[in-house]
Amino acid sequence: MAQIEIPAVVPADPEANTTDLLIERVRLTPDRALFAVPRGDSEWVDISATEFLDRVTALAKGLVAAGIEPGQKIGLLAKTRYEWTLIDFATWFAGAILVPIYETSSPSQIQWILSDSGATALILESPEHFAKFDEVHPELPEIGQVWQMHLGAIEKLIVAGAEVPDEEIERRRNLARGEDMATLIYTSGSTGRPKGCVLTHSNFVELTRNSAVDLAEVVNMPGASTLLFITTAHVFARFISVLTVYSGVKTGHQPDTSKLVESLGSFHPTFLLAVPRVFEKVYNSAEQKAEAGGKGKIFRKAADTAVEYSTALESGSVPFGLKLRFALFDKLVFSKLRAAMGGRIKYAVSGSAPLGPRLGHFFHALGITILEGYGLTETTAPATVNRARTARIGTVGPPLPGNAIRIAEDGEVEVRGVCVFQSYWNNPEATAAAFDDGWFRTGDLGTLDEDGFLRITGRKKEIIVTAGGKNVSPAALEDPIRANPLVGQVVVVGDQRPFISALITLDRDMLPTWLKNNGQDESLDIAQAATNPAILAEIQRAIDAANTRVSRAESIRKFVILSTEFTEASGHLTPKLSIKRGEILHDFAGVIDGIYAKTPTQSVSLP
Repeated sequence: MAQIEIPAVVPADPEANTTDLLIERVRLTPDRALFAVPRGDSEWVDISATEFLDRVTALAKGLVAAGIEPGQKIGLLAKTRYEWTLIDFATWFAGAILVPIYETSSPSQIQWILSDSGATALILESPEHFAKFDEVHPELPEIGQVWQMHLGAIEKLIVAGAEVPDEEIERRRNLARGEDMATLIYTSGSTGRPKGCVLTHSNFVELTRNSAVDLAEVVNMPGASTLLFITTAHVFARFISVLTVYSGVKTGHQPDTSKLVESLGSFHPTFLLAVPRVFEKVYNSAEQKAEAGGKGKIFRKAADTAVEYSTALESGSVPFGLKLRFALFDKLVFSKLRAAMGGRIKYAVSGSAPLGPRLGHFFHALGITILEGYGLTETTAPATVNRARTARIGTVGPPLPGNAIRIAEDGEVEVRGVCVFQSYWNNPEATAAAFDDGWFRTGDLGTLDEDGFLRITGRKKEIIVTAGGKNVSPAALEDPIRANPLVGQVVVVGDQRPFISALITLDRDMLPTWLKNNGQDESLDIAQAATNPAILAEIQRAIDAANTRVSRAESIRKFVILSTEFTEASGHLTPKLSIKRGEILHDFAGVIDGIYAKTPTQSVSLP
């Protein structure tokens, strides 16, 4: 059984809680900017560590004045914004527990999380959020106070708490010990009803303190800053928010991804936090923009050179001719792409799905090292991550200090250490099933190389067994196909069937540009494009390329382009844009049956 353990580099403190992380930052650098909030189109106003602590304390007083008691749970339904982290820390300072809810959650999901968690109050951001909550409010008798941010709730709470003494907040913030619950985060529900994960103060404190040391090149570089745009309701961004506060990284927020490029240009972050789909979009958009300008061939040559250059760098030797070729493309192509991303980005932390070696090498050649990591809600986000100096493209790195990884006999990745959650809320059966002799069973399959770098190869429950008995990991086919600019999502099917097939959705954003660049009618909608011969040929090329990575028995023989999309609203994607495979297989069972019946279907030729 392969196993690796990285000892903690910071001594554990069982008495510490998350509030100590902010107190420590203010003590070290009281005047350093911890946040910047937008003012107008391109201006950002800094908020110092001391100013943030003052606001946190004032809001905590407001919660106390409103009757919130230590240990009470407060739901939070809001987009990624400065106030999210303000509320997070204020809740901790008041001795309470935050229960985050994805801003895209449906009324039924909101009802489940609030009722199952036992939340007694709710903070929400917008009229739209209130409307969704109001739809299920009658089913939530335990919810007393509801504060609406768009109606000035935060300022009203601060005013109402003005008479609460500082000593009461200091008393409350010191009530929790490391073993106590810090937050209750619900899983995204990709494999069923969301389960509440009890994450402790020690989970955040020990993981944060150890990560700050091991990722020093990222979070302690001069002028370190980051622009958060993925949802802070997800454990990935939530942990980074805590890490940046502790490390003194200036953080800005932009929840509207349509304004992301503009915000990157004005904020100039030094590192980003993103899921692989974001990097795919950046690359595909740049490629299609070049194609539209008649420079598509140049861009593709530049991209090939970038991958070749990065691969040579990784091997330790770059031929002189390659250096010259790369320098030319760096001036013509890559410098413009770096500028579009703000001009200062040195690192990007990527998680939730495999990035793919080609994209990893492409961005590495641009001077942006993508540090792929791996984790789940149950591991407080990162269990493993690549380090700045030893990043190994194609892996998710070794464990963070204080954690261990082992590969079970059946290939399942198991985790033990400071990052692992305490239990599933009110679900002892699920908790017991999730552990193997103290090791958390992740449900993912992977391998460890000789240096302890983890490579994720698939999801245990998603392994397809064909009628011929061949085991197929969908991810090996889906990830490279999804990198194509036309592809929105791809779901490989074929369990107990004679061969492997795929359901494909088109990327609505990229479709018009691709159609125009390829001499097609750019006004086609998704349903019309699904039968367009040029589209079918392009998808076939993407599938043929993916098939070269696997054996003939594992290759995709047929595919169907759907005339619809997989979205959160349709119930087919999680908030982090992972597919809900079970729901898709159920809802598109008729389409799948049609693939294997003697009915016409789009098919791919095999090499």
